Amino acid sequence: MSLKIALLPGDGIGPEVTEEAVRILKNVAEHSGRAFSFSSHVIGGAAIDGEGTGLPERTLEAALNADAVLLGAVGHPKFDGRLPSERPEAALLALRQALGGFANLRPAIYYAPLAKRTPFQPERVRGANLLIVRELLGGLYFGEPRGFEASGNTAFNTLIYSRHEIERVAKVACDRARERRKKVASIDKANVLETSRLWRAVVSDDAKAYPDVELEHVYVDTAAMRLATAPASFDVMLCDNLFGDILSDQAASISGSLGVLPSATIGGKVDLYEPVHGSAPDIAGKGLANPIGAIASAAMLLRFSANMDKEAAEIDHAIEEALASGARTKDLAGPGDRVLSTRDMGQAIEEALHEVRDRKHSYHGV
Repeated sequence: MSLKIALLPGDGIGPEVTEEAVRILKNVAEHSGRAFSFSSHVIGGAAIDGEGTGLPERTLEAALNADAVLLGAVGHPKFDGRLPSERPEAALLALRQALGGFANLRPAIYYAPLAKRTPFQPERVRGANLLIVRELLGGLYFGEPRGFEASGNTAFNTLIYSRHEIERVAKVACDRARERRKKVASIDKANVLETSRLWRAVVSDDAKAYPDVELEHVYVDTAAMRLATAPASFDVMLCDNLFGDILSDQAASISGSLGVLPSATIGGKVDLYEPVHGSAPDIAGKGLANPIGAIASAAMLLRFSANMDKEAAEIDHAIEEALASGARTKDLAGPGDRVLSTRDMGQAIEEALHEVRDRKHSYHGV
């Protein structure tokens, strides 16, 4: 059967990085015998410009009828003066709600070839490989009531979580930890926030079903400090919506650039995959964007939506090998490094993917 993938390239650099992710997926299809079908649809600012709304009905319908959704990025400064509900980002929030994915998985890995692009001393970051599990459908981003008072001088948001919302994302974090190093750090602000006190109590209760997983509770400010000083001490970080958003961007320092971070949103009707970076309209169309985050997101798509763990691992290894060979986009390049375009980086990873496969076949005597 063909895997139906809905492509939502979006705004800014979204179309460029999505194109490179599709290049790799087509390569995988060609070599695996699996069939992938792609359909492309507008979202965000591009949809507002073309159709007057950030999430057109036919885009949402295509996403709901797909086996997986691969998104590029949304957002543009020209919409900043609009009400929040009329901005491109509102379309992404609405899409997440409609698809129902409540757990956002954001890995951050130390790449030895990029050590000089991180702010860390090598001994502090070496071996860092963490996964942030971010609750995605609750908290401040969706809580009601929200808005401005009539005077316009006061604004308000509501931070609210239910036991059910916390339980289901805690289970995802513990399940993922069992596949890794069996450690979960649950991030909260329980010394101040009632929602965090509930969060801590529920996570503690749920963790009893995972006696093989070590649970620790960490205040969010302490977690931020540890990410900056001892990132290798974390395995799985379980966060609410706001804390997960902030800390996952901070975790980019481990890898050397926000441009290399992927994400997967799981648990709903259809899983959604997107790089963590934004739309970066200032470099759109210049071939400067880093496609690694989008390509790594495509690898997560293969792992979670297609059950193609082997092929996903091969893409991950190809990214590492391309970096080890010196492949660099502008955000990763140091003094004297040759800078590759978005397309050339995609090609470098595709060539590395062939080499990874060839080595495996040679090793197995094929």
